[in-house]
Amino acid sequence: MTNHRSRRDFLRITAASAVGAGLVPSLARGRDVQILEPAAREPARPVAPSDRIGLATIGMGIIGFIDTDTALRVPGVELVAASDAYDARLVHVKEVYGENVDTTRDYREILARSDVDVVLICVPDHWHARMAIEAMEAGKDVYLEKPMVKNLAEGPRVIEAQERTGRVLEVGSQFGSNVIFDKIRELVAAGAIGEVNQVEAAYNRNSSIGAWQYSIPPDVTEQDIAWEAFLGSAPQRPFDPVRFFRWRNYRDYGTAVAGDLFVHLFTGIHKALDAMGPTEIFSRGGLRFWTDGRDVPDVILSLFAYPETEHHPPFTLSLQSNFVDGSGGRTYFRFIGSEGVISVQGDGFTLEKSPRRPPSLDQLVNGYNSVRTWSEDVQQEFSEAYEAAHPADPVAPAPDTTQEYRAPGGYDARYDHLTYFFDAVREGGSVFEDAVYGYRAAAPALMSNLSLWEDRLYRWDPVGMQLVS
Repeated sequence: MTNHRSRRDFLRITAASAVGAGLVPSLARGRDVQILEPAAREPARPVAPSDRIGLATIGMGIIGFIDTDTALRVPGVELVAASDAYDARLVHVKEVYGENVDTTRDYREILARSDVDVVLICVPDHWHARMAIEAMEAGKDVYLEKPMVKNLAEGPRVIEAQERTGRVLEVGSQFGSNVIFDKIRELVAAGAIGEVNQVEAAYNRNSSIGAWQYSIPPDVTEQDIAWEAFLGSAPQRPFDPVRFFRWRNYRDYGTAVAGDLFVHLFTGIHKALDAMGPTEIFSRGGLRFWTDGRDVPDVILSLFAYPETEHHPPFTLSLQSNFVDGSGGRTYFRFIGSEGVISVQGDGFTLEKSPRRPPSLDQLVNGYNSVRTWSEDVQQEFSEAYEAAHPADPVAPAPDTTQEYRAPGGYDARYDHLTYFFDAVREGGSVFEDAVYGYRAAAPALMSNLSLWEDRLYRWDPVGMQLVS
């Protein structure tokens, strides 16, 4: 199988390819550790007024403020407006960013502004595709929170809009710009773990906040919230603050655990392996603990079959998310190959190699092998024949090895993700996690839900990005 990597239009030279200058060796806990440095950038300098980027954020919930804060760290980005359906959030925008920032309940007012160059779309999932398309058609570049779409039919429409308008669209899953997955991509391409045959990943939690039981303001009323604007295309319902503040718990607005968290896992895995997606998807799970009225599972386990491509051999992927994980919950990846394993957790990963060694004569005769069941004469005959055919090898077998890699202290992949986005906006370039990449990460996550809810196997064409009957 060939293992060549296709050339892609990167906005940067990845940190992973910066051999030498990009890796700083150190020692920690008695183990050799290599520190991964982000791709080299010129020192921040004053930005000319002509390069100023007018930013507006649509959706000032938790991630809206986080993305906005991060975007404003990028030189030359200025927040000019924000939109949200909850009045108190709009008040808080001015408290945080100043009275000069205009606020509105109606996102269409933002799209009509000539001083807005870029929009961050940080709204419930059922609004993602519509707002992204409208924003691009209004001449705005778009940073769209994951998942890119709420249902499969929306993906091609977002892709078409990006191609037709020529706008920059980046999906907000920062694993796509993380130096950790850049380095893993380099190592896998170089054959560091042999041929990949299996990948495991999980995104687990064990808290009420982790399970989306977000706090609800006391005495909030329908006068405080643009309820009809929130509902949009979702089914009409009487005002319900629980659905507004905990929208991820409901299929009407969100994409369940898989749409929220599997998308991150797919983004990192596809980046590391140059993969386009699976051909088969099957899920099991259910609601095990958080019986608070939600209609989505709190435990899901999904299996995916990836076909052989020019970039990787066929492999099996298992993903899980458990919101009742008694260990406390953690996020991890394991890339398993024929010659090693890469294990990712937190701000780094380890590469462990345990070479496959032929068994010794003692292991063959006295170990867990069929020889021990034979008569002594046959065992003796086998031993003599083996020794004659396998003279002692003076070369010692390769030892087990462990290499550790870590991102530098304080590293923020979200900042890198937004920096590359704004670079593309200024330079008229492209981004790694565009609409096509975003759909290839979202689609298998959405099919994970469908498989669970419909109790069936889903088949997918990852190249053509369409269902297979």
